[in-house]
Amino acid sequence: MLDVNIRLTKLEDKEYLIKWLLDEDTLKWYPMSDRREVEHASTIWMSYINKEAVYTAEHNNEPCGCCLLYVSNIKKFAHQALFAIIVAKEHRGKGIGTALIKKLIDVAKDEFKIEILHLEVYEGNPAISLYKRMGFERYGIHKKFIKDKDRYFDKIMMQRSL
Repeated sequence: MLDVNIRLTKLEDKEYLIKWLLDEDTLKWYPMSDRREVEHASTIWMSYINKEAVYTAEHNNEPCGCCLLYVSNIKKFAHQALFAIIVAKEHRGKGIGTALIKKLIDVAKDEFKIEILHLEVYEGNPAISLYKRMGFERYGIHKKFIKDKDRYFDKIMMQRSL
């Protein structure tokens, strides 16, 4: 496992998020399809900085991953939250995703009083094994959720009680 520091995300980290998402091998696992969509999604992602719900992993003072907890202001939704995560391609398989998810779980429980953490992942995504190791279980599937060129991908929904 790499020596990694996890900190609150800063607005200047957005450039890394965009770079990571625009990698062709990475982008296929996210619902965006071009630079415009990636930049828009990154703006939404960064808007959660004000809620202190976005964290960046650093290795040697260089950002190498990021995670986001979509916390809700709506009281009836406040017990649960969706999260998103990305790890730079060259740093995958080194424990960064695990460290980011552990941080999210702690923050979700302690700071936001979240009871259920959930995620959406597309069939075939290698990160599914990480989510299973972290205690997330599949609870549903949305068939043919994404159509990329002429190929459909199912969206798998997973959750974990905290």
